[in-house]
Amino acid sequence: MDIGLIVAFIALGTIVGFLAGLLGIGGGLVMVPVLTSLFIWQGIPQEQVVHLALGTSMASIVITSISSMRAHHKKGGVLWPVVRLIAPGIVAGAFLATFLASVLSSASLGIFFACFLVYASAQMFLNIKPKPSRNLPGMPGLFAAGSVIGSISALVSIGGGTLTVPYLSWHNVDVKKAIGTSAAIGLPISVAGSIGYLVNGLSADLQIDYVFGFIYLPGVVLISMMSYFTAPVGAHVAHRLPVPVLKKVFAVLLLGLAIKMISSVI
Repeated sequence: MDIGLIVAFIALGTIVGFLAGLLGIGGGLVMVPVLTSLFIWQGIPQEQVVHLALGTSMASIVITSISSMRAHHKKGGVLWPVVRLIAPGIVAGAFLATFLASVLSSASLGIFFACFLVYASAQMFLNIKPKPSRNLPGMPGLFAAGSVIGSISALVSIGGGTLTVPYLSWHNVDVKKAIGTSAAIGLPISVAGSIGYLVNGLSADLQIDYVFGFIYLPGVVLISMMSYFTAPVGAHVAHRLPVPVLKKVFAVLLLGLAIKMISSVI
């Protein structure tokens, strides 16, 4: 590996972990645009560059999601009955969405991702929170909701918190329980999505060392290693800084990343 690429992955993992702990955001929102630029810099064919960024980002989220899930479980913040009912839809949606991603062009995926970044930016900047108005549905309803959340999460390579927390809050789930349950749901999303990108990338034959499907293993290892240690630091700092202000600043950053994403693939 190029030493510059190693440094870039370490820096990315450090930043992603810190932001995840500080603001509670999914690392994919930052990782995918940055990885896309890094892979283009490495000369990877543009028609596959976003697919590789999505798969690598999704696999990098697995370790972070385990750490986050354990932390929320220790605080009693996970509604495990909800997780058990919604997980089958999550897994099905996330896995099947990777098949769709594999046939879409990098430009199409990049535009979809950029649109999602704009949505996430608006949600964060305006602090949009749905008003609780109903109770959680039964198994069929949760399966359907999980399928949608899993599908979109796999297509933009996130742990699902941007979608799951508002959904649970809308159904009268306490916000702390919603965040904790969302953290637990992030594990099946990341695992199913990673397997999907691995399977669907096998036929791509990228001819790159240490690439398995659409997953670049060295990137996953370096990013995960750093984010695992910096996420607790971000969580600690969150109690000392004005997080609402920081979220607005980060929302502006997301808009910048959306523009960068589109310019990279078009």
